[in-house]
Amino acid sequence: MTEKHLVGALELCDLPQLKLLGLEARVDTGATTSSLHVDNIVKFKKGDEKWVRFDIHPDAHDVNKLMQREAKVKSVRKVKSSNATKQRRYVIETDIFIADMQWSIELTLTDRSEMKYLMLLGREAMSGRLIVDPEHEFLLTEANNH
Repeated sequence: MTEKHLVGALELCDLPQLKLLGLEARVDTGATTSSLHVDNIVKFKKGDEKWVRFDIHPDAHDVNKLMQREAKVKSVRKVKSSNATKQRRYVIETDIFIADMQWSIELTLTDRSEMKYLMLLGREAMSGRLIVDPEHEFLLTEANNH
């Protein structure tokens, strides 16, 4: 059995394949799947594969900073959002780094600009690896200047 690590309600993570470093992820045991909040999702093909291109604002403190990323689509899924509406979302697979741990997770992409955190870390990504203590933040990682 893998040792489980204690995380707080917020943790810093890296998504190196998307070149996103130091993201504040909201640890959300109410969400099944992890999600990344992006804008301007455009689907396209690379050969026979479905891909998406999207914009992301990696710095919550500087909304003018914009980066465009691409990822291969793993699937399209109906997801019940926080306001109980059902949305069709693209699902991508990517590696996540938290502290000294790395593993692969599924991320749904959603265009929800009102969200405070760019990323929600859901139950599937935490399963067998993390235990949440919602009373604290940044138990595994240190938030610098926040």
